[in-house]
Amino acid sequence: MDPEVVRRFLDEQRQAAPEELQQDFLKIEDFWDRKLWHQLTNLLVLYFNNPATSQQRLPLFRHFILSFSEKVNQLKFVSLGLQSATQCADDDERLSFLTHLAKKVNKPSSQDAYVHALVAGAEVKLRLQDLSGARKDLDTAESILDTFDSVETEVHAAFYRTNASYYQANADFGAYYRNALLYLACIDTSSLPEQEAQSRAYDLSIAALVSDSIYNFGELLLHPILSTLTSTSHAWLRDLLFAFNRGDLAAYNILETHMSKAPLLGQHKTFLYQKISLAALTEAVFRRPPHDRAMSFQTISQETNVAAAEIEILIMKALSLGLLKGSIDQVAEVARINWVQPKVLDLGQVDGMRGRLKEWDGSVNRLGNWIEGVGRDVWAA
Repeated sequence: MDPEVVRRFLDEQRQAAPEELQQDFLKIEDFWDRKLWHQLTNLLVLYFNNPATSQQRLPLFRHFILSFSEKVNQLKFVSLGLQSATQCADDDERLSFLTHLAKKVNKPSSQDAYVHALVAGAEVKLRLQDLSGARKDLDTAESILDTFDSVETEVHAAFYRTNASYYQANADFGAYYRNALLYLACIDTSSLPEQEAQSRAYDLSIAALVSDSIYNFGELLLHPILSTLTSTSHAWLRDLLFAFNRGDLAAYNILETHMSKAPLLGQHKTFLYQKISLAALTEAVFRRPPHDRAMSFQTISQETNVAAAEIEILIMKALSLGLLKGSIDQVAEVARINWVQPKVLDLGQVDGMRGRLKEWDGSVNRLGNWIEGVGRDVWAA
């Protein structure tokens, strides 16, 4: 590009910029003149991060940054392009812009940048309801990410965020839950706007409850994002998750009155009752010491508040889902459980485990005293 054309363009942009930012254009032109591409890129990133520059991003990218795109870090180049894309007139124009951006960086040396641009295009396709196109791009991005030993967290974060949005649009709650948590693991959650954090906590809670593949909410219960619901009208949803975690049917019956506030929960009421019943069963088994886990159907019914006629089917369901391991004696109506799936414990459950450890410690001491008593002659010999 003709240097004079570039200088005139930068001068026009400097005059259009807010007064406090006009000095930056002198530095931009100086770095460009001296071909200090690294410093120029970093300065442009800082400039684009300023909300006051939003109207200048697209013209700067098209008429200036593209002229030296091959000379700068390609991931930063794509990041500048993504910020510029926010100023496109509509999603159709934005998709065209991002498609060309992805093609430009689709080279063996810049596959991380290509993935970043490809995922951004998939996000736009989701908004345009092109789910198959978005899935194709996301699958391509995932296959490339799998070949990397390491990659910038912003690339992984963008992938997991968009992948989660895809699964949410397809009502695949289990896949949404897993990808949304992976996204949160890639970012500093304290940097999320309060409203977005609350929205994500709400969506994750609903997905955890209605998914037919998630029976352990440990990661979500321990995640700080869940606490953002505490001061909102959705605080009951957090309480409901903890009720499920401890298999508390009494608390569930109280909180059930709120479910009409969340349409998805209302649509899955029968399934949710089955799920809380399974949680009550695993909790009843967990509370018992390992040597006392041969439980009659009647005992299980009393401890879980589940109807006796439903107990056998409930145990079979728990065994098939891998929540429990053991066997059922249908004639004697006894379930012999030898393993229960680990889960996150609340303070009450930890206290129960403490009690069992104290009981075990006492039984070991009693056994030791008995052996010492009956074997005194042997020890003496």
